[in-house]
Amino acid sequence: MRVTAIYPGTFDPMTVGHIDVAMRASKMFDDLIIGVAGDPSNKKNPFFNLDERVNMAADMLVDLPNVKVQAFSGLLVNFAAEVGANVIVRGLRAISDFEYEVQIAGVNRHLSPELETVFIAASQEFTFLSSSIVREIAKLNGDYSDFVHPIVKKEFERKLNTQSS
Repeated sequence: MRVTAIYPGTFDPMTVGHIDVAMRASKMFDDLIIGVAGDPSNKKNPFFNLDERVNMAADMLVDLPNVKVQAFSGLLVNFAAEVGANVIVRGLRAISDFEYEVQIAGVNRHLSPELETVFIAASQEFTFLSSSIVREIAKLNGDYSDFVHPIVKKEFERKLNTQSS
């Protein structure tokens, strides 16, 4: 039986920590779908639009043959059923992530009992890293180049230059 996993997130932007989790998960499962979440309520007010986030993720992960990037909206369990996924992958940085993620995993399991959630602990060098921190550093003209792939850095520069013109 092939095991398909989904690694969901808004990835606004995808950081080197996200890439690390994706690379490690790609070795564990037959197929890995990076589920880039759209936010129809715009609660998170993303810096990059959905197409930009999907395209950047696809470009960064192109060398992983069993990884596909796909946008989704709505309930994750519905997306999992749509793509035939058996597993949800979640990265954990800290205890606070664990508490929240265990709650979400429980709800997902209730909604879709056949779905398992697998937690991958962030590599030590990425435990402090989040997309929101990267966005803040970028907007304040700080050096965030160690935290993102060069593709993301280029897109930040393009978008920030467009906004300031």
